[in-house]
Amino acid sequence: MAEAGIVRGETYVTNAVKHFKFEPRGKRRLHSKPNAGEVKHYRWWLQKELDLVKPRLVVALGATAALALAGKPLAVSANRGPIVLDGRAGFITIHPSYLLRMPDEDKEKAWADLIADLRSVKRLTSEKKYAA
Repeated sequence: MAEAGIVRGETYVTNAVKHFKFEPRGKRRLHSKPNAGEVKHYRWWLQKELDLVKPRLVVALGATAALALAGKPLAVSANRGPIVLDGRAGFITIHPSYLLRMPDEDKEKAWADLIADLRSVKRLTSEKKYAA
């Protein structure tokens, strides 16, 4: 966020799904992706948060967040960028953890693309139609 010029203190960050699903691996717990039913189960909570916060723009970091915000599956690659998410101004991009699973030779470009997306988010929230 800092590299894109987004001020953390001016940004509301939340999780689309409100529980931590994991698989035990020895002494470690590895995050597991929630299924569509789990995303749907917590969608009402996310909607209430958004109703209270009234964000200028919602950013979906990854497919799970996009599903939670749109109420239907949306492929990140096909929908990356500005989009309306269930009547709200939105933006879809990759989840930063996606970079951890990429081959090393692809990470630099993917990181640059993520930063470019976040700079677009910053630019969009500065536009008059998104102003508070």
